[in-house]
This record gives sequence, C-alpha cells and structure tokens, in this order.
Amino acid sequence: MTLVGRLRAAGCVFAEEEAELLRASPSFSEELVQRRIAGEPLEYLLGWAEFMGTRFVIEPGVFIPRHRTEFLVRAAASDAPASPVILDLCCGTGALGLSLFALTGGSLVAADIDPAAVRCALANGAEAYEGDLFGAAPAALRGRVDVLLANTPYVPTAAIELLPHEFREHERRAALDGGADGLDLQRRVAAAASTWLAPGGAVYVETSDDQAPAVAALFGAAGLDAQVLGDDDATIVRGCWQPG
Repeated sequence: MTLVGRLRAAGCVFAEEEAELLRASPSFSEELVQRRIAGEPLEYLLGWAEFMGTRFVIEPGVFIPRHRTEFLVRAAASDAPASPVILDLCCGTGALGLSLFALTGGSLVAADIDPAAVRCALANGAEAYEGDLFGAAPAALRGRVDVLLANTPYVPTAAIELLPHEFREHERRAALDGGADGLDLQRRVAAAASTWLAPGGAVYVETSDDQAPAVAALFGAAGLDAQVLGDDDATIVRGCWQPG
C-alpha cells in the first residue's frame, strides 16, 4: 500500500498533504510513518506547527496552535493601537503573540507554565518567561499592556475524554484542562487583567459558544467592558479596560 493509502486508512483526512510533508522531513523513516499511523500529531513528527502562514518550532507535548484561533489574533490586530505592548499568556509555541506582533509591531512578552513551551517560544523569537499566568510577567508591564492574549485551557475536565485521540493522548493535560466548568484560568485572568492593562487595553480569550456568556459575565464582574465575537469556527471574548 502506498504511503497515502496507509495514512488514509489510519484516518488522516489530508493524507496526500501529510505524505508530502513526511517525505520532505529530514527525519523521514518508516518509524516516523508508524508513529503518525498510531495517532501521534503530525506537528510533533515534523518539529513545527503552521499558524497564520508561518511555521513555528514545537516540541512533543506542547499545545498545538489551532487554525481557528487565527480569528482571535486578527480581532486583536484590528483593535490594537499603534505599536502596542503585547502580553501573551499561556503562550505555547508563542504563535499567537508572534503573529500579532508581525501584524502590529510594538513589543511582545510571552509566558507559559510549561518549560517546553517556553523553550519553543524562545526558539521562535519571543521574549518568553516561565511561570504561572501573570506571575511570569515582568513587573514593569503592570498597567502598560495594550493587548493581552490569554489562550487559556477551557475544556471542562469531564470533557477531556471526548477530545480527538491525538490531542487527548499527546498534548499535556495542563494545556487542555480548564477545570470543572472549563473556566478556572479565565476566572484568574479576568480577576487580574485590569492590574496589567493600560487604559483602553483589552484582553482576548478563546472559548466555546456555550461558555461565552459566562466568560463575558466574568469580565464584566471584573470591571471590563466585555464583548462576545465569533466567526464560523471560533468564539472569543474581548474585555476592554476603561478605568474611571
């Protein structure tokens, strides 16, 4: 059976494209093919993930940026001031923050609790720090952030088992699990956002259609002007800080 046929039989929807990418990999081998057939994400096998047309270095276990999240980056770019100060929390590979920075310029700081993610973000060109949410951000950013990207985990714990095998089994659980209702980290982001945002600055989080009203309520309770935005693939909540 051809490589394309083997991948298609394993359930790879884009078997032709995957076969081409695997063959082009410097580490192409039968072992690599077997790992993909067994369900290991293609991005981990290639060592990079594509987001908004750019390839970003990725290590196994690090959250793979989803193409639907490009909507969040474009929404943030459309509202950002000139030369914004950008803070990318739960940055993973740094793909979101770096893509926004490419569109807007300004300055970028990224942070993640996962040391492997921080290594990837650094390798991809971000100024990145290891730590828990705002605890990793330089104190000098307090009150100065124009755009806060917080692509926090938002899958409810009980729903983790419903995720596709390749994500559930290979991405770190901490990158997926948002707690009992999926909103644990978004609560923490909402509670602290106004301390870090500049006047008129905004925080952007991705969520589900069902969760969006609750997330907007969290932002509103924290003093942020909340707005739910979406397209055919993604739903986000934007929270703007307007003190006084």
